[in-house]
Amino acid sequence: MKVNKNIFFTCVLIFLAISFSFKESFGTPDVVIQEIGPNDKVAYFASGCFWCVEAIFESVDGVSEAISGYAGGHTKNPTYRTIGTGRTGHAETVAVYYDPQIVSFKTLVDVFFGSHDPTTKNGQHPDYGSQYRSIAFYSSIKEKEIIEKAISKLNREVHNNKIVTEVTKHVIFYEAESYHQNYEKLNPYDSYVRNVSVPRLKRFMKKFPKLLKEKK
Repeated sequence: MKVNKNIFFTCVLIFLAISFSFKESFGTPDVVIQEIGPNDKVAYFASGCFWCVEAIFESVDGVSEAISGYAGGHTKNPTYRTIGTGRTGHAETVAVYYDPQIVSFKTLVDVFFGSHDPTTKNGQHPDYGSQYRSIAFYSSIKEKEIIEKAISKLNREVHNNKIVTEVTKHVIFYEAESYHQNYEKLNPYDSYVRNVSVPRLKRFMKKFPKLLKEKK
Protein backbone atom coordinates (compact mmCIF):
# COMPACT_ATOMS: atom_id res chain seq x y z
CA MET A 1 0.00 0.00 0.00
CA LYS A 2 2.83 2.39 0.87
CA VAL A 3 4.34 1.88 -2.57
CA ASN A 4 0.99 2.55 -4.24
CA LYS A 5 0.49 5.70 -2.15
CA ASN A 6 3.95 6.96 -3.04
CA ILE A 7 3.28 6.37 -6.72
CA PHE A 8 -0.07 8.15 -6.41
CA PHE A 9 1.37 11.23 -4.71
CA THR A 10 4.26 11.34 -7.19
CA CYS A 11 1.79 11.34 -10.08
CA VAL A 12 -0.22 14.13 -8.46
CA LEU A 13 2.91 16.27 -8.02
CA ILE A 14 3.94 15.70 -11.62
CA PHE A 15 0.44 16.63 -12.83
CA LEU A 16 0.42 19.84 -10.80
CA ALA A 17 3.87 20.80 -12.06
CA ILE A 18 2.82 20.28 -15.67
CA SER A 19 -0.41 22.22 -15.13
CA PHE A 20 1.44 25.15 -13.61
CA SER A 21 3.97 25.16 -16.44
CA PHE A 22 1.17 25.10 -19.03
CA LYS A 23 -0.60 27.97 -17.32
CA GLU A 24 2.59 30.02 -17.24
CA SER A 25 3.10 29.47 -20.97
CA PHE A 26 -0.45 29.87 -22.25
CA GLY A 27 -2.39 31.56 -19.49
CA THR A 28 -3.82 35.04 -19.32
CA PRO A 29 -1.09 37.63 -19.86
CA ASP A 30 -0.36 40.29 -17.28
CA VAL A 31 -2.07 43.59 -18.04
CA VAL A 32 -0.57 46.81 -16.75
CA ILE A 33 -3.29 49.09 -15.42
CA GLN A 34 -2.46 52.60 -16.57
CA GLU A 35 -2.76 55.40 -14.05
CA ILE A 36 -5.00 58.27 -15.08
CA GLY A 37 -3.17 61.55 -14.55
CA PRO A 38 -4.63 64.47 -12.56
CA ASN A 39 -4.49 66.71 -15.63
CA ASP A 40 -5.91 64.17 -18.06
CA LYS A 41 -8.88 65.04 -20.22
CA VAL A 42 -11.34 62.56 -21.67
CA ALA A 43 -12.64 62.14 -25.21
CA TYR A 44 -15.31 59.74 -26.43
CA PHE A 45 -15.40 57.83 -29.71
CA ALA A 46 -17.50 55.03 -31.22
CA SER A 47 -16.20 53.19 -34.28
CA GLY A 48 -17.30 49.58 -34.16
CA CYS A 49 -16.44 46.90 -31.60
CA PHE A 50 -15.04 48.56 -28.50
CA TRP A 51 -12.55 45.74 -27.96
CA CYS A 52 -10.79 46.95 -31.12
CA VAL A 53 -11.20 50.66 -30.46
CA GLU A 54 -9.92 50.42 -26.88
CA ALA A 55 -6.73 48.65 -27.99
CA ILE A 56 -6.08 51.19 -30.74
CA PHE A 57 -6.32 54.24 -28.49
CA GLU A 58 -4.30 52.59 -25.72
CA SER A 59 -1.42 52.20 -28.18
CA VAL A 60 -1.25 55.99 -28.68
CA ASP A 61 1.40 57.97 -26.82
CA GLY A 62 -0.21 60.33 -24.33
CA VAL A 63 -3.25 58.14 -23.74
CA SER A 64 -3.38 57.04 -20.11
CA GLU A 65 -6.34 54.70 -20.32
CA ALA A 66 -9.23 53.70 -22.56
CA ILE A 67 -12.45 52.40 -21.05
CA SER A 68 -15.08 50.47 -22.99
CA GLY A 69 -18.69 51.47 -22.49
CA TYR A 70 -21.92 52.73 -24.01
CA ALA A 71 -23.10 56.20 -25.07
CA GLY A 72 -25.28 58.07 -27.52
CA GLY A 73 -28.58 56.45 -26.61
CA HIS A 74 -31.79 57.23 -24.75
CA THR A 75 -32.04 54.47 -22.13
CA LYS A 76 -30.50 54.43 -18.66
CA ASN A 77 -27.95 51.85 -17.51
CA PRO A 78 -27.56 49.96 -20.79
CA THR A 79 -25.90 46.55 -20.85
CA TYR A 80 -24.14 44.56 -23.53
CA ARG A 81 -27.26 42.46 -23.93
CA THR A 82 -29.69 45.37 -24.22
CA ILE A 83 -27.67 47.43 -26.68
CA GLY A 84 -27.42 44.33 -28.86
CA THR A 85 -31.15 44.65 -29.56
CA GLY A 86 -30.54 47.93 -31.37
CA ARG A 87 -33.38 49.57 -29.46
CA THR A 88 -31.45 51.55 -26.83
CA GLY A 89 -29.85 54.02 -29.21
CA HIS A 90 -26.49 53.46 -27.57
CA ALA A 91 -23.30 52.58 -29.41
CA GLU A 92 -20.24 50.75 -28.17
CA THR A 93 -18.07 53.68 -27.12
CA VAL A 94 -14.61 54.17 -25.68
CA ALA A 95 -13.70 56.85 -23.14
CA VAL A 96 -10.14 57.94 -23.91
CA TYR A 97 -8.19 59.51 -21.05
CA TYR A 98 -5.28 61.53 -22.40
CA ASP A 99 -2.65 64.05 -21.43
CA PRO A 100 -3.23 67.15 -23.61
CA GLN A 101 0.41 68.13 -23.14
CA ILE A 102 1.44 64.99 -25.04
CA VAL A 103 -1.41 64.34 -27.46
CA SER A 104 -4.06 66.76 -28.63
CA PHE A 105 -7.78 66.23 -29.16
CA LYS A 106 -7.17 66.93 -32.85
CA THR A 107 -4.69 64.05 -33.02
CA LEU A 108 -7.18 61.75 -31.31
CA VAL A 109 -9.73 62.73 -33.95
CA ASP A 110 -7.17 61.81 -36.61
CA VAL A 111 -6.68 58.45 -34.87
CA PHE A 112 -10.44 57.94 -34.81
CA PHE A 113 -10.95 58.61 -38.52
CA GLY A 114 -7.74 56.84 -39.49
CA SER A 115 -8.58 53.59 -37.73
CA HIS A 116 -12.03 52.79 -39.16
CA ASP A 117 -14.19 53.30 -42.24
CA PRO A 118 -16.37 56.36 -41.52
CA THR A 119 -18.40 55.77 -44.69
CA THR A 120 -19.95 52.53 -43.43
CA LYS A 121 -23.39 53.13 -41.94
CA ASN A 122 -24.21 51.21 -38.76
CA GLY A 123 -21.20 48.96 -38.61
CA GLN A 124 -17.58 48.05 -39.10
CA HIS A 125 -16.94 44.69 -40.71
CA PRO A 126 -17.74 42.09 -39.46
CA ASP A 127 -20.01 43.82 -36.91
CA TYR A 128 -23.20 45.48 -38.06
CA GLY A 129 -26.05 47.20 -36.25
CA SER A 130 -26.67 50.68 -34.84
CA GLN A 131 -24.61 49.80 -31.76
CA TYR A 132 -21.54 49.71 -34.04
CA ARG A 133 -22.11 53.03 -35.80
CA SER A 134 -19.50 55.76 -36.12
CA ILE A 135 -19.82 58.63 -33.63
CA ALA A 136 -17.41 61.40 -32.64
CA PHE A 137 -18.57 62.98 -29.38
CA TYR A 138 -17.72 66.53 -28.38
CA SER A 139 -17.78 68.24 -25.00
CA SER A 140 -17.18 71.80 -26.18
CA ILE A 141 -17.72 74.00 -29.22
CA LYS A 142 -14.00 73.86 -29.93
CA GLU A 143 -14.03 70.05 -30.04
CA LYS A 144 -17.08 70.12 -32.32
CA GLU A 145 -15.29 72.47 -34.69
CA ILE A 146 -12.22 70.21 -34.77
CA ILE A 147 -14.37 67.18 -35.64
CA GLU A 148 -16.36 69.01 -38.32
CA LYS A 149 -13.19 70.42 -39.87
CA ALA A 150 -11.69 66.91 -40.06
CA ILE A 151 -14.86 65.56 -41.68
CA SER A 152 -14.92 68.40 -44.21
CA LYS A 153 -11.31 67.77 -45.20
CA LEU A 154 -11.72 63.98 -45.44
CA ASN A 155 -14.94 64.31 -47.44
CA ARG A 156 -13.18 66.61 -49.87
CA GLU A 157 -9.84 64.79 -50.17
CA VAL A 158 -10.57 61.12 -49.44
CA HIS A 159 -14.17 60.01 -49.07
CA ASN A 160 -16.05 62.02 -51.71
CA ASN A 161 -18.70 63.30 -49.26
CA LYS A 162 -19.62 59.79 -48.11
CA ILE A 163 -18.77 60.08 -44.40
CA VAL A 164 -21.70 59.06 -42.20
CA THR A 165 -20.07 59.68 -38.81
CA GLU A 166 -22.41 61.29 -36.31
CA VAL A 167 -21.14 64.40 -34.51
CA THR A 168 -22.87 64.25 -31.14
CA LYS A 169 -22.68 66.24 -27.93
CA HIS A 170 -21.49 64.03 -25.07
CA VAL A 171 -24.11 63.65 -22.37
CA ILE A 172 -23.36 60.52 -20.37
CA PHE A 173 -21.06 57.52 -20.62
CA TYR A 174 -21.91 54.14 -19.09
CA GLU A 175 -18.92 51.92 -18.36
CA ALA A 176 -19.30 48.44 -19.82
CA GLU A 177 -19.18 45.21 -17.86
CA SER A 178 -15.79 44.36 -16.36
CA TYR A 179 -15.11 41.43 -18.69
CA HIS A 180 -15.07 43.82 -21.66
CA GLN A 181 -12.22 45.93 -20.26
CA ASN A 182 -8.79 45.17 -21.77
CA TYR A 183 -10.48 42.33 -23.64
CA GLU A 184 -7.95 42.13 -26.45
CA LYS A 185 -4.99 41.93 -24.07
CA LEU A 186 -6.65 39.46 -21.71
CA ASN A 187 -7.95 37.13 -24.41
CA PRO A 188 -5.19 36.76 -27.02
CA TYR A 189 -6.45 33.34 -28.14
CA ASP A 190 -10.05 34.43 -28.72
CA SER A 191 -10.91 33.87 -32.39
CA TYR A 192 -12.42 37.34 -32.81
CA VAL A 193 -9.36 38.96 -31.25
CA ARG A 194 -6.98 37.00 -33.47
CA ASN A 195 -8.93 37.48 -36.70
CA VAL A 196 -10.43 40.96 -36.28
CA SER A 197 -9.06 43.00 -33.36
CA VAL A 198 -5.35 42.32 -33.75
CA PRO A 199 -5.28 42.79 -37.56
CA ARG A 200 -7.16 46.08 -37.15
CA LEU A 201 -4.69 47.25 -34.51
CA LYS A 202 -1.72 46.27 -36.69
CA ARG A 203 -3.14 48.20 -39.65
CA PHE A 204 -3.45 51.28 -37.46
CA MET A 205 0.08 50.88 -36.06
CA LYS A 206 1.50 50.58 -39.56
CA LYS A 207 -0.39 53.69 -40.67
CA PHE A 208 0.53 55.88 -37.68
CA PRO A 209 3.91 54.68 -36.38
CA LYS A 210 4.91 58.11 -35.03
CA LEU A 211 1.90 58.25 -32.71
CA LEU A 212 2.67 55.01 -30.89
CA LYS A 213 4.00 54.60 -27.37
CA GLU A 214 7.59 53.49 -27.10
CA LYS A 215 7.97 49.82 -26.29
CA LYS A 216 9.45 49.22 -22.85
